[in-house]
Amino acid sequence: MLTMVQHWDETALVWIAQNLRIPVLNEVMIGYTTLGNAGLGFILVTVLLLCFRRTRRAGAAAGVSMALGLVVTNLTVKPLVERARPWVVMEGFEALVKSADPHSFPSGHSCAAFAFGVALAMALPQRWAKVLALAAAVLMAFSRLYVGVHFPSDVAAGSLIGAVCGVAGVGITRWASRLGADRPDVG
Repeated sequence: MLTMVQHWDETALVWIAQNLRIPVLNEVMIGYTTLGNAGLGFILVTVLLLCFRRTRRAGAAAGVSMALGLVVTNLTVKPLVERARPWVVMEGFEALVKSADPHSFPSGHSCAAFAFGVALAMALPQRWAKVLALAAAVLMAFSRLYVGVHFPSDVAAGSLIGAVCGVAGVGITRWASRLGADRPDVG
């Protein structure tokens, strides 16, 4: 089974590299995927959301969701699985960027993006904001394949973990908000 998944992963990654990569898009995808390093782009938007009263709960939900994703993906699953990056196991495959993290499964960028995107899609009232948050997540996940630093199964697993963390993060922040509202004022 794992051999079949590895074969499919490699075939899909080679197809993307051979059929979708073009010089002008390469630079765009490298730039976008770099925004996900350490979750930086998503963290910056989260901090911005926390600055405004109308979006503070959504920002809190995104922050909690990404923190959960970090614990599950980068601190738990990646060290346990230790799957090598595509350029390490695929002879002749060239990634457009390299990662200092030697572990590929699951994709931390995809996890952070989907934790962020799902949390905002659930917490923000505006339809355009929901669509934008989810589109940003999908684009981040695809960028990881495009630049060649993850296999499709890495991205799928990271996206799924991130989506679950997004739902959990929203639940936790709603629970905490209700808990805080039930506390009597001290003073």
